[in-house]
Amino acid sequence: MTSKIALVPVALTIAGSDSGGGAGIQADLRTFAFHQVHGTSALTCVTAQNTLGVTRVDALSAEAVVAQMQAVVQDIGVQAAKTGMLLNQEIIAAVSEQIETLNIQNLVVDPVMVSRTGAQLIDDVAIATLRRLIPHAVVLTPNRYEAQILSGLEIDTLEAMQEAAQRIYQLGAKAVLVKGGGMTGDLRGVDVWFDGNHLETLKTQRVDTENTHGTGCTLSAAIAANLALGRTTIEATRLAKDYVTSALGYSLNIGKGQGPVGHFFPLLQ
Repeated sequence: MTSKIALVPVALTIAGSDSGGGAGIQADLRTFAFHQVHGTSALTCVTAQNTLGVTRVDALSAEAVVAQMQAVVQDIGVQAAKTGMLLNQEIIAAVSEQIETLNIQNLVVDPVMVSRTGAQLIDDVAIATLRRLIPHAVVLTPNRYEAQILSGLEIDTLEAMQEAAQRIYQLGAKAVLVKGGGMTGDLRGVDVWFDGNHLETLKTQRVDTENTHGTGCTLSAAIAANLALGRTTIEATRLAKDYVTSALGYSLNIGKGQGPVGHFFPLLQ
């Protein structure tokens, strides 16, 4: 039997490992595969976590992260990339430098600084360093609390989300998507897009489920996958939101806590 050689786009995720399989590298690679994009990875940390929470985090060295990025890009090449949990100042600085050195294009930055419940995930020094990565992003995807830090605004209305998106844009990203997953009431799940010219409120059908683990990772990975497929930033973002909404509709009721979205939902129908 002769092998059929397939030419497929390649995407790179630079993020942490989730042993529970719902977020991080695991969610990203599933999302890439769903979009028929070959997924590659550079691991930043290994977590011990499940649906109930995180019990341990072990960071890789910045040198190890750089080596993974170089190994992928210098041989395989990538058409798009995303960052997730970068964990500390050293890794963030090294990744930022390599994005430029390796000339990685179509970068989606998920600034994993604060959880959607408001818990800070990295220290203030790391947050300050993360700002150096933002100008490399074609799309930046902060949640409500991350947008508050980056904009200096208290965000509790649609108008505040819109103002925050425009302020954050000044940090250098080509486009900003302020996510409304942490909002309440009618604003829950409503996102605001700003690319310097176009301000838009993005809405999809709301899905009533408690199993939402990994939505942020999945969204940014889906944007990156669509960018690797040649779509524009706004088109990639709209398609990514549709994908996450569908995955939420088939979320997995596993474990004793918050289960993940169903990345492979066509197989569950």
